[in-house]
Amino acid sequence: MISAQQPLIEHDPQASYYLGVDGGGSKTLAIVVNAQGEEIARGVSGSSNYTGVGLTTAVQNIYDAVAQARRSLGEQVILQQAWLGLAGVDRLADQQIIEPHLRALASTVYVTNDAELALSSLPDAVGIVLIAGTGSISLGRNAQGITTRAGGWGHILGDEGSGYALGLQALQAAVRAADGRGPQTLLLEIILAYWQLQQADDIIGVVYANEDKAQIAALSRCIFQAERAGDAVAHTIVENNLTELVQVVKAVSTKLGFTSEQAISLALGGGLILNETSFQERFLTQLQHTQAIREIIAVEQPALSAARSVIHLTDFQDWIRV
Repeated sequence: MISAQQPLIEHDPQASYYLGVDGGGSKTLAIVVNAQGEEIARGVSGSSNYTGVGLTTAVQNIYDAVAQARRSLGEQVILQQAWLGLAGVDRLADQQIIEPHLRALASTVYVTNDAELALSSLPDAVGIVLIAGTGSISLGRNAQGITTRAGGWGHILGDEGSGYALGLQALQAAVRAADGRGPQTLLLEIILAYWQLQQADDIIGVVYANEDKAQIAALSRCIFQAERAGDAVAHTIVENNLTELVQVVKAVSTKLGFTSEQAISLALGGGLILNETSFQERFLTQLQHTQAIREIIAVEQPALSAARSVIHLTDFQDWIRV
């Protein structure tokens, strides 16, 4: 990880700088670039999904990440424009709740859903984005500038195919096995070991003492461990969630008028889909049965893409239609 304490390159305190923030359910990353699009500094903090951690904590984590980045630049540096893509900002009402608290970050501040950061990485910003990390959402835009989405309903109503969904379903399968209400599965043993617990009853204390979505999402690694060991229950959970992700992308494709034969650009973001190679490969194999793909773009640094995008941006209206 790049240190937030040291500038990546020499900087001019009087020059213009731009900020991109990728705020997810597990962490918030802030990146500052200069007018040439070169990364100057970055900072990292906790979740900034206000629907999960609350407005106060989300705003504080955003400011903490930006403060880390600014620390190496000096207080005199002025951030001209900032684009913040935040999980949980799914409607205009969400923007109106959190945006007033963020206006001090830069001279001009734009706030959207985190999936929209990935749109900026697509050629002409046309195609479909799938984010599968702690949560999940798909967003797309066609050549006519129409933007639509599917998924992203949050961990209670949806987030299928996300780390949280996999982790929760792993827990549910484990406790059903402990009760004798469901098939035996390695998930119980693996989860107990991962959380360093002695018995199934101990799971209750961990889950309800701190209802942290990132903590549940982290159990997705237990699913893959069990599946690799040949566990049928884990395999079924993974396959079902892969199907959900394919369906959410296909829903966006249909809404935008893309045909199955029309090759689209697809951007992938989120720790789950980017870091679990087998999961990504199986998703793409399933998707290509129903949707032609021209190119696949792994969006590993959406905050950097966002910071570079706002350098010459004068009209943000096309980006804020969710």
